[in-house]
Amino acid sequence: MTPVVALVGRPNVGKSTLFNRLTRTRDALVANLPGLTRDRRYGPASLEGRAILLVDTGGIAEQEAGVDVEAEAQSWRAVHEADLVLFLVDLRAGRTGADEALAQRLRALNKPVLLVANKMDGVAVDAAIGEFHRFGLGAPVAISATQGRGLSALSTALAECLPQPEPPPEAEAEAETGVRIAIIGRPNVGKSTLVNRMLGEERVVVFDQPGTTRDSVYVPFERHGKRYVLIDTAGVRRRGKVHETVEKFSIVKTLQAIDDADVVVLLVDGTEDLVDQDLHLLGTVLEAGRAVVIAVNKWDGLALEQRDRIRSELDRRLRFIDFARIHFISALHGSGVGLLYDSIDEAQRSATRKLQTHKLTNLLQAAILQHPPPTVAGRRIKLRYAHAGGQNPPVIVVHGNQVDALPDSYKRYLEKYFRRQLHLLGTPVRIELRSGDNPYAGRRNKLTPRQQRRRKRLIKHVKGR
Repeated sequence: MTPVVALVGRPNVGKSTLFNRLTRTRDALVANLPGLTRDRRYGPASLEGRAILLVDTGGIAEQEAGVDVEAEAQSWRAVHEADLVLFLVDLRAGRTGADEALAQRLRALNKPVLLVANKMDGVAVDAAIGEFHRFGLGAPVAISATQGRGLSALSTALAECLPQPEPPPEAEAEAETGVRIAIIGRPNVGKSTLVNRMLGEERVVVFDQPGTTRDSVYVPFERHGKRYVLIDTAGVRRRGKVHETVEKFSIVKTLQAIDDADVVVLLVDGTEDLVDQDLHLLGTVLEAGRAVVIAVNKWDGLALEQRDRIRSELDRRLRFIDFARIHFISALHGSGVGLLYDSIDEAQRSATRKLQTHKLTNLLQAAILQHPPPTVAGRRIKLRYAHAGGQNPPVIVVHGNQVDALPDSYKRYLEKYFRRQLHLLGTPVRIELRSGDNPYAGRRNKLTPRQQRRRKRLIKHVKGR
């Protein structure tokens, strides 16, 4: 089993920077601001040829109230589930009371702890590192997570602290990643609550304050023998309301999560009207070509007339995405949440379905018979055949002549016709038009220049005999 290593420490000591350095990714947000990380983040790393599962945590500063209390609870959960704890301290700031309190709690856990002194750049290391020996956690390892200095010594120390690996079974197969599900929406619509409900545990921080989640959190899990990865994202507000630099970073992470997902669940607040920002997020998902499921949250607390009004509003404003399933749920109480998986699996199957050329061509001819393309300058646009051009989203390439003049309304007609006949639900369908003759027709009559010269020499030789 892969050992779990948790990164802990007070805020702004460089835990996320070290996480990115060891995992060789940019998955964790990094900025010169304390309290940026609030949820546990997992990432694979390899040290001295040894695979580990690294956990980035929020800063522990013994807060008495607010969202930071929940973030610290997440950090301590990571400590308890870890096989080894990397306790990070700041060489530049020196030993602090928060460091001493944290060291005392870690010693009481009777768990392997490796003390790591970060930010060694521009510091007299031998003089600064001595005061941390008083923690009773062994000799500190001095590093610079930003510059990558001291990581070799850290890898060696980690390898010595970790338990010896067990030989893996011969028949053990590599674990699949699973269907990636991104939960997106405006701030405070209940995304983290929905993630916790789907997982069945308090996995991410939930707090009655917009903007609690600042980073995209990837959580792998298994349900009924099928693997999934839930992505809890930061809420995206209108650009005019985004002032904090951290929130701008979070929006970028949310957009990256949409690109990385297989299926996107757009969560909207049932107690409010559908706003332009919801439609903007939906448009972003469609531009990325991702399968989508729409979930209306906080449904159990609405009166009957409110429900009727919301349904009417959805029918009016979401006509352009009539292929997406809509669910009315309560993330807090769990009603309707289990039904989301059927629509998620359906959308994922549709987005990755293999389409056969002969079937697409037959459907194209049937669509033309039902509604022929318009004429241009007295000539009718001819669409000859179609084939698959990609998956997630399904891309259907249509060949013909004068396709540049085909109006967008006819393209939308073809999209809806293919989607309806192929039963592609929950995913957009893209139509690509290409002009020119069939590349497979008449190929045997075309000779290369070299073949033509050989043919002429052969004819000349035959005639001279």
